[in-house]
Amino acid sequence: MIRWILRVVAFSAASVGLAWAVERWLGARQRVGDGDPVPYPIRSTIEIGAPIEQVWVRLADVERQPEWMHDLKWVHLTTRGPVRVGTRAVGLVRILGMSVEDPVDVTEFLPPHDYAIRHDGHFRGTGVFRLEALDNDRTRLTWDETLIPPILPNLLGLIQAPLLGRIFQADLERLREQLEIESVTLPA
Repeated sequence: MIRWILRVVAFSAASVGLAWAVERWLGARQRVGDGDPVPYPIRSTIEIGAPIEQVWVRLADVERQPEWMHDLKWVHLTTRGPVRVGTRAVGLVRILGMSVEDPVDVTEFLPPHDYAIRHDGHFRGTGVFRLEALDNDRTRLTWDETLIPPILPNLLGLIQAPLLGRIFQADLERLREQLEIESVTLPA
């Protein structure tokens, strides 16, 4: 039993040492300017069979975002009044079994085209939504997200980008499905 415990401790120490070494190596390769880690951007895009105004209304309805963002369990505005630049909100995000509160500030709000937030919690970063009318009944929605993990930001950023990319793309597909169903059932 003692040998097994010693092996687990040795393996754990070696794993932590390796992760730390990879983090330092990635950091040395990626540092810019003030030494902050370079975030790994996540881009998701989708075409939705609904007018840009309809897509905007749903996207900008912050408290309804958990209906299509699977990882966002709830969100509440902490600023009174309509959503605008400076609006603050906090949400509970659950990804890979971990729950974390995510306070955000709206940094850009230009209906019906641009909506951006800054993440101020454990995971720092930005989220930017851009809408483009393809015609009267189709909209392209592009979601760019950058998230910097609180520990091992270079290594975990590299690992999280493809995982979160798939999650965010699925979120956009869920939004498209909901909007296209609504578009069909709305009176002309």
